[in-house]
Amino acid sequence: MDMIIIIAYFALGYWAAGQTVYANKIRIGTWSNLFLTRLIIGFLLGWILIPVALIKKIFIHG
Repeated sequence: MDMIIIIAYFALGYWAAGQTVYANKIRIGTWSNLFLTRLIIGFLLGWILIPVALIKKIFIHG
């Protein structure tokens, strides 16, 4: 059960980083570099990015 929560947190953090930090940005680099930086940002800042991304999704993008 704990592993499912960790995987969900990583997935939501990755999604939230794309919706907030990297929204409307063009990023250039290797696939692994782009993926890992977004995953790390999502993991470290997920506790704040996930609620912000959900609020942004609900109120701004409807």
